[in-house]
Amino acid sequence: MRIVIALGGNALGNNPEEQKELVKLPAKKIAELVKAGHEVIIGHGNGPQVGMIFNGMSDAHKVNPKSPLIPLPEAGAMSQGYIGLHMLNAITNELVANKINKEVMYILTQTIVDANDKAFKNPTKPIGPFYSTKEEAEQMNPNSVIVEDAGRGYRKVVASPLPLDFVGINQIKAAVENGAIVVVGGGGGIPTIKDKKGLMTPVDGVIDKDFALSKLASLVKADYFVVLTAVDNVMINFNKPNQKALKHTNKKELEQYIEENQFAPGSMLPKVKAAIKFVEEGGQSAFIGDLKDLEKVIAEKTGTKITLN
Repeated sequence: MRIVIALGGNALGNNPEEQKELVKLPAKKIAELVKAGHEVIIGHGNGPQVGMIFNGMSDAHKVNPKSPLIPLPEAGAMSQGYIGLHMLNAITNELVANKINKEVMYILTQTIVDANDKAFKNPTKPIGPFYSTKEEAEQMNPNSVIVEDAGRGYRKVVASPLPLDFVGINQIKAAVENGAIVVVGGGGGIPTIKDKKGLMTPVDGVIDKDFALSKLASLVKADYFVVLTAVDNVMINFNKPNQKALKHTNKKELEQYIEENQFAPGSMLPKVKAAIKFVEEGGQSAFIGDLKDLEKVIAEKTGTKITLN
């Protein structure tokens, strides 16, 4: 099977030492899948990591104006490289330990988005540090939209456009077909606009990593798309007496639950929508489950399986 896995950025900790240790678990799980004969493509979130980089650069600029402010696309690229270093090492070490003769590739990912995506007209995703005045926030975030954030201060907000394609998608496919374990789509990729001449411009934005990896899974014709999170199953009536774990569900059933507002917008809802999108676009099955149980999720012993019908 060709399997695309979406790993949350929070699963990798908040600093380099934590990350070096925490990345060993997904690396072990990936090696087990490869040993079982599967082709594996893995992507990851980067929320804590890109925040650390972006905020750190902003703080450095406050102390020393000669220290440059770093735009969000560049901060995203830095986070991909930083996470990639640890993922490449951890996965490679697991392959060596298991005597698996395969190579791992980390691909810095630019995600093509539509310049006319409605998200750009109404940016809502807050990023970066808080500032006490709007003027200070504007000075520290040139050419940005600034909003007051829940009484905590002023902050930059960016758009969250939908992913359409990926720069170098044919080479990503080729790497998988040549036997590489590919790590790609970090943080949903760096939002990039491609003009009519084919020229590319990275832009401010945060792409939902589950939507991005669902799209990637469709484009590489994956059989399975797996979203790893910190819960065993997708739940309905969560934290209520009639709470129920979904074991096997489908597009129609999930869309009804979405209508009922069963899934939290900031956590489970985008994962469910990404899973639906994958099976709509021809994928065999999507799964949502806990990282520690990855092989059991794929074997349908735990987790939630999503199919078209």
